[in-house]
Amino acid sequence: MRPPGQLLVAVLVAAGAAGGRGAARDTLACSQGLACRLLDTDVLCGTEPPGPGRGLALDQLQLEPVLRCTGPTACSPCLEARLHLTTGTGDPRRPAPSGIPEAEDGGKGRRWPAVDGIASSQPNVTGLLLLSGHTYASSRCVAVEVRAPLAPALPGRPLGWVTFRCFEAPLGSKLHVTAYTNSRDHWRLSQWQWVPDCSWPAAQAAVLQCQVPRLQVSPGPKEVVVEVQGAMAGHSYTLRLYHNQSHGASGPERAVTASSPMNYSLPADEVLPCLCLQVWPETQDPLRATLCPFSHDAEAWERLWARSRLILHAGRRALTCSLSAPCDLPAELVPCWQPAPAGLCQALPGLRQPAVGQGLQEFGGLRPHPNLCVQVWSDGQVRLTQCLRDRALPGRPNDLLLLEHEGNASLCALERGTCTPLTNFTSTVAGRPGLLEQELRRDVAAGQCRQIWHAENSTGVTLWACPLHKYLRARWVLAWLGVLVGAACLLLLLLLKKEDMKGWLKSLRADYGSEGPLRGRRALLVHAMEPVAERAACALMAALRPLGLAVTAAPGGGSGIAAWGPLPWLHAQHRQALRDGDTIILFLSPAAVAAAHQWDAGAGAVPGAGVAECSPGPQLGPGPDDVPTVAPCEAFAAALSCIMPELAAGNGRYVVVRLEALVPAVPPALRAAPAFALPSETGGFLRALAGPGRWRGRWPEPYVAAVAEGLRQSVGE
Repeated sequence: MRPPGQLLVAVLVAAGAAGGRGAARDTLACSQGLACRLLDTDVLCGTEPPGPGRGLALDQLQLEPVLRCTGPTACSPCLEARLHLTTGTGDPRRPAPSGIPEAEDGGKGRRWPAVDGIASSQPNVTGLLLLSGHTYASSRCVAVEVRAPLAPALPGRPLGWVTFRCFEAPLGSKLHVTAYTNSRDHWRLSQWQWVPDCSWPAAQAAVLQCQVPRLQVSPGPKEVVVEVQGAMAGHSYTLRLYHNQSHGASGPERAVTASSPMNYSLPADEVLPCLCLQVWPETQDPLRATLCPFSHDAEAWERLWARSRLILHAGRRALTCSLSAPCDLPAELVPCWQPAPAGLCQALPGLRQPAVGQGLQEFGGLRPHPNLCVQVWSDGQVRLTQCLRDRALPGRPNDLLLLEHEGNASLCALERGTCTPLTNFTSTVAGRPGLLEQELRRDVAAGQCRQIWHAENSTGVTLWACPLHKYLRARWVLAWLGVLVGAACLLLLLLLKKEDMKGWLKSLRADYGSEGPLRGRRALLVHAMEPVAERAACALMAALRPLGLAVTAAPGGGSGIAAWGPLPWLHAQHRQALRDGDTIILFLSPAAVAAAHQWDAGAGAVPGAGVAECSPGPQLGPGPDDVPTVAPCEAFAAALSCIMPELAAGNGRYVVVRLEALVPAVPPALRAAPAFALPSETGGFLRALAGPGRWRGRWPEPYVAAVAEGLRQSVGE
């Protein structure tokens, strides 16, 4: 028992995590005129002895969160409690049950009815304050002794305040503070107080729990580097990598601990959209920095779809499926009908549903069929497809899917993305023979069609799979009959055209089996008398000889020119070529082009060539002195005097060739005949020599190459 002059005052403080014995850093302060000291930081509240009837009274309770620091960045949050004291009234108070919090009164005192009239006349009073805390996890009680003068004054006069600093509490916790005395004047105060979280500016830079480092992600072609920034040296941090899914974290979760800023490398093939990162300091109840940086990464999504699998389960009564993926997939499951393996898969009405989790999903009683598939749609694209085509199931791949609307008994066939009414389904659709409406209705009514789905909701839609093999069998018989009739008609036609067929085969043997493709053809080669033209003419004749073409060069040599002379002999050869239908080749060299321009400018007058006529005269046995001599240009121009009228009239088969290395273009006077630049257009030149219908398509490359190479060598010399 304490002396009768002592007053006992108790203050109850409840904190969310104020457990444990008080630290030596607890401090106590009181206002001027009061004397106070901290007796004990961990006592048992509720066992204090009763005090006198008159003494100190509790007027107001103030709670304020503060920081208690041992260094610039080593602070902890706590609660500071300040009690305002007044003089008592002398009226006894009914004590409240120990340990039971009173109703909240906003920090103001609450008086109880008097039970006796005992008053005190002592000049001072010594009071004992008890500070106690209760939470769901811990409690703490602090005892404080206070001395105050009791000068004659009115009851309720303010005496001062007492401040206790402080009760540690975690950030974001809620504290319940109750103050009461053990005297007969039993005053009681009660108040709730929240301790701020890390949004408190004072705690962000001073409390280690609030100093969460930042995460920086740097993607690369082969790996992703995760950098932990802002980590304090000397403190340990944990980096966690996990897959964030709706049903919780899953996948290959890993955690790395380091005591300083660090970099962590992650292979690029492990990056998925749901990969998240967390970092936190190794302290009690720390805050965690979370980052999910790959949720919009296109490559991560493609990698996720590549690792996703759709599995179909064909039960006896219903079709189910399961979608397995490392992450949640924002997708829809769409059952569809696909008669051909590479054809269109038409979505079935009323069966589309979102993909939920990793478990089995059922399609409302949809019965398995070989033509059924399930597609996974996401962002307007088909990501996954799985079919039942290879399963041993009732039904045939050529079954037709019919849709029946309940109420009007109308049937339509699902084809090419639309539902065609059976009244219009009378022709071949998607490669299938047309079916009559009466036949299909008869099959549905007779139970020959298999019901694969019936909606249990208000849509009233039923899907039927009807076999087509019996209709296809009859139509295949008709098709084979048509093939046989066509073959018989073709054989009869060949028999009637037997002689024509023999001639055609003989022509083929002549074309492909002869030694040269131009065998039997003849040509007259007209060229100017100059060295380059003579070399090129000889090379062209040598290259055309293996093709079977007989070529006569004019002017040339031999008994004919000796007997007739150059110009009469040339005109005689020209008339013979016209009469026999031979090809006349006009070979253009620089001298021949000059003669053509001279002939064109002078209207055919060639000096010294006037004695020559287009037909040979009856000269027999001329002497050597009778052979006229002409210049190269005059001889070619004299030949043109007979060639040009025939060419203008469209008589004869004329072909103009030019050496493209020496002659850039064909003179205007000779443009009426087909012209070819050698050696680049050798193939066309050979086709012109063969004549129409003799050789079609490309000429054999060896012939073209031989002629072109001979001309190149002659021009090069």
